[in-house]
Amino acid sequence: MSDAVQDIKYEGLNRMQKLALFLIVIGPEQAAQILQQFDEFEIEQLVREIANFRIIGDDVQRAVVDEFSEIIGTSFGAILGGTAFAQKALEMAKGDYKASSLMGRISPVSTSTEVMSELSEMDTRLIFNLIRNEQAQTLAFVMSYLSPQKASEILMMVPLETREEVIERIGTMDQTTPENVQKVIENIRRHANLKETTSMSQSGGVRAVADLLNLLDKNLSKTLLTKLTERNPTLGQSIQRKMFSFENLISLSQRDLQRVMREIDSTDLVVALKSANKPLQQALLGAVSKRAAETLMEEMDMLGPVRLKEVEAAQDRIIQNVRQLEEEGEITIEGGGDVMV
Repeated sequence: MSDAVQDIKYEGLNRMQKLALFLIVIGPEQAAQILQQFDEFEIEQLVREIANFRIIGDDVQRAVVDEFSEIIGTSFGAILGGTAFAQKALEMAKGDYKASSLMGRISPVSTSTEVMSELSEMDTRLIFNLIRNEQAQTLAFVMSYLSPQKASEILMMVPLETREEVIERIGTMDQTTPENVQKVIENIRRHANLKETTSMSQSGGVRAVADLLNLLDKNLSKTLLTKLTERNPTLGQSIQRKMFSFENLISLSQRDLQRVMREIDSTDLVVALKSANKPLQQALLGAVSKRAAETLMEEMDMLGPVRLKEVEAAQDRIIQNVRQLEEEGEITIEGGGDVMV
């Protein structure tokens, strides 16, 4: 595959192709939010178009920005999302009528950017004191805007009997109503003297819960997730899949593990295995040919000391490959309790 910038005539593209370029420009996280609103056939069409666009030149990127300028403004650094963002993207793909129909099923929650930004800079104890008497829904709403580390610290301050509900609320944040959001913001502003400015999209969901639980004590995390799965099996299993870690590779079937090993970079694998336990090393090396396994072991022996940060980065890249393969239907990550470690 060539690394040259593609010669793309933007004005000659159809609406689906323009939307595909738009999704590339805004990045995978924001694109995923948009793709959730399409059916499987339409998503397949978009993915095919995205695959056709490899390296996009500055002129095409500017054309995309210009066409969507009412939504994303002039700064690439702006946070993208919200009703207008989804509406425009859907209009580009489906036309005004179908977009309006789809948007009727979408009810994103917006709130104040700077209120939550200033709140996120506060000490965790102060944040908790501001919201400690609020309902679980409000606690979840505020925590969904914080970093996973800070949210996990606040969760430990929440009474044990409330934690389970807070976790579930974060995972199903789309149930929050605009009226409740406004009440939360007004209450925080009243107690903390924070100002109101422009709006932003709420940031809860399965990924937020998974990140939060990954930072908790493993026993507590497992207990919370077990109880949550009993209350909401679908949500619980979705969270477990998002929490899949490098150590969980050993839980994959031999066929899936072989598929993963064909996909990942051998350099990443050598580095990632530096901190892996023996059973995991044996499982991974057993998923490749004898000659390939011997080569990997030789490279591991030759590899000098590696910073833990580099090992974790290599493991993260491998897990990203694993998640991509699952999304493409190439492998299966079970959502059962055995995945949780």
